[in-house]
Parts: sequence; C-alpha cells; structure tokens
Amino acid sequence: MKGKQVLLTGGTGGLGLGVTPAVLAQGAEVTIPYRSVQEVERLKGIFSPDDFERIQFIPANLTDEGSVENIIKRMERVDVLIHLVGGFSMGKTHEYSFTDWKRDFDLNLNTTFLVCKHSLNKMLQSGYGRIVTVGSRGAVQPVGQLAAYCASKAGVVALTQAIADETKGTNITANVVLPSVIDTPANRAAMGAEDADKWVKPDSLAQVICFLASESAKDVRGAAVPVYGSV
Repeated sequence: MKGKQVLLTGGTGGLGLGVTPAVLAQGAEVTIPYRSVQEVERLKGIFSPDDFERIQFIPANLTDEGSVENIIKRMERVDVLIHLVGGFSMGKTHEYSFTDWKRDFDLNLNTTFLVCKHSLNKMLQSGYGRIVTVGSRGAVQPVGQLAAYCASKAGVVALTQAIADETKGTNITANVVLPSVIDTPANRAAMGAEDADKWVKPDSLAQVICFLASESAKDVRGAAVPVYGSV
C-alpha cells in the first residue's frame, strides 16, 4: 500500500491498535477519524515520529452524514477504506430496548453505509479502490442474546457484497472479514480473559485486512472471510 491514501475508521480502538501499525508498515498515508483528543494522545506513545507524521487525524461523528462528507472532502483520494468501527451489547430479544437496538444499528451498519457511500464516490472518480469492512462470525452464525449485534453485522456483510456486485468491471473491490471474539482490552474487561488465548489477535486480523486492502487482492471481491482463531 505504499503511497496509498487510506481512510481507517476505528484506528484508535482496540482492533485499530493492531491494524494501524500494519497499514503504516506497508507505506500508506492514513486518515483516522476520532471522537476525543485522548484517543489521539494514546497513539502518540505507540508510533515513531516518522510514522505519526503519516497520519491525518480528523474529528468526526461517523453516524452523521455531514461529518463523514467532511472527512472525504479533506482527503485528496480515498484509495483504501478500512472500516473498523463497531461494537456489541448483550440482552435477550424480548427484554432488549428499541433504543439500544437502534444504537447498535447506528454503530455497526449505518456508519458502514455512510463511509462506504462517500468513499465509493471518490473511488469511482479515480477508478481505483479497496473497501474492507468488519462483520462478525455472528453475522453468519447468530447466537442468542446478541440479536441486534448479529443482525446489524449481517447487514454489513450484505452491504459489502452488494457494493462488490455494483463495482464489477472496475478496479474497485469490496470484501468483509468475519472475526470471532477479538482479543482487545474491552473484550477482556467484558468477558474475562480465561479464553483469551483462543481469541483472534488484532495483529493477526490486521494481516488479513491488509491483504484485502492491497493491490494483490484485485481478484478478490465480495468475499466474507472467516477469521475465527481457536474458538
């Protein structure tokens, strides 16, 4: 990805701490939206000054279309979109509030739609693009007490594959990875760390994402790639 302009959402989060270094190591110029200054400060202690200079940080709310449009306008090109933003909460369907349901769809599916929509517009102008989204094992193997999460992530898979079909005949691809539980501090705090050695490591998932985001994956489109670890 040397010289490529990469929009990396969720780059300051638990998965992002694995993916961002991998993207920078491949020579990309990276734009990372963020919500708080603390997120940016955390990254300063991780990257070298040279790497840090290749990151453009833009404050943004990815559930707001105007905010997403502003990100795209500030980028010369969007060669690659890697969309990591997402989250989950648990609850039985008959007890789950509609407010929480809508929040899960905003976070997982609606942000994906907005960043894909506006990145794709820019990619079509340049004739090149790689879109990589993050679904979930739950999108294809739904489980109880995660109905909103599984349904919204299934939407991410369907959206990504629809984009792949729309961009046939172009040098734009769209693919989605399907991790099981990712070994992040947030997941350890929420679920305990007893089985963490079986979970997917962020740097391992990063390698799959970086391949799909590269020129080498030009013949891969509409794939839903399982990355399940040992779970």
